[in-house]
Amino acid sequence: MKAGRFSLLRGGVVAIVLVGAALVAWQLLRPRELPAGIVSGNGRIEATDIDVAAKAPGRVRDILVDEGDLVKAGQIIAHIDTEVLQAQREEAQARVQQAVNAVEIADSQVVQRLSERNAALAVTRQRQAELNAAGRRLARSATLSREGATAVQERDDDQARVEGAQAAVEAAKAQLAAVDAAIASARAQVVGARSNADAARATLRRVQADISDSDLKAPRDGRVQFRVVQPGEVVAGGGRVLNLVSLSDVYMTFFLPETVAGRVALGSEVRIVLDAAPEYVFPAKVSFVADVAQFTPKTVETESERQKLMFRVRARIDPDLLRRNLHQVKGGLPGTAYVRVDPGAAWPAKLALRTPQ
Repeated sequence: MKAGRFSLLRGGVVAIVLVGAALVAWQLLRPRELPAGIVSGNGRIEATDIDVAAKAPGRVRDILVDEGDLVKAGQIIAHIDTEVLQAQREEAQARVQQAVNAVEIADSQVVQRLSERNAALAVTRQRQAELNAAGRRLARSATLSREGATAVQERDDDQARVEGAQAAVEAAKAQLAAVDAAIASARAQVVGARSNADAARATLRRVQADISDSDLKAPRDGRVQFRVVQPGEVVAGGGRVLNLVSLSDVYMTFFLPETVAGRVALGSEVRIVLDAAPEYVFPAKVSFVADVAQFTPKTVETESERQKLMFRVRARIDPDLLRRNLHQVKGGLPGTAYVRVDPGAAWPAKLALRTPQ
């Protein structure tokens, strides 16, 4: 009998000890509440994707990087074949030279026409001088004829000479006007030839730009995620060749309920803890808060239903920190973002900044 009571007592003590241990463990392991003014949400690390594409259709000659390689902004990472473009450039260069020669010919035509004008102007002046001399001679012969000193025939001959001189002056002036018109036409040809030369140079620059664009360059620092095509394949204009992830624009996207999201402002301070590296706490700032709920019940009529509204928030990680740890930056890592919605709230010790050195 005593032995049975002892066994029962011993079992009760063991049960009490186990319950006590469980309570202690629960107290130690349960998540501690965040201080007022700090909220949290679960999310994943994301980065901006960049597609490197061919501007014009062509055949991929080679790709100089592999998946996972880090690249610098402006680094050539692939080439598009330029054999056709090289031929177009040679043709454009020939057209430029042809247009330059046409400009020189047009300029020489203007010079020639100006020389002809000088000659025509000299002839006009000569004809005018002859007219003046014939007029004076006619005046003398007319006076002498009235006085009977000379024959009337001589006066008539002088009159004919005056009329001939007048006709010669008119012809010389007409020739001068024709030369002036030829000069205007020659100058117009110069303008046209120079315009053609400018157009030919523009074509050459366009072809040269297409050749330069055939060297595909990384638009910013990043990591190659995957190749879309392989060397030797033909891509259309705008066709993707490979994909990069920008390492200077990395952020965590997470969701907060409506009651909290309304208090989050752009630029709010954020601390990020990744599941893969819980020993580190990364600094970030809120860069985006959705103005529309991401998932919502069909009808929202009660306060309890409104609590289900979730808004997407994006926290951008410090770019300087990213540059110092490029080899460790990876997309898709899950973690927790802690947002300080009250600027006066103090960060708890567990969220003190701790970043890789």
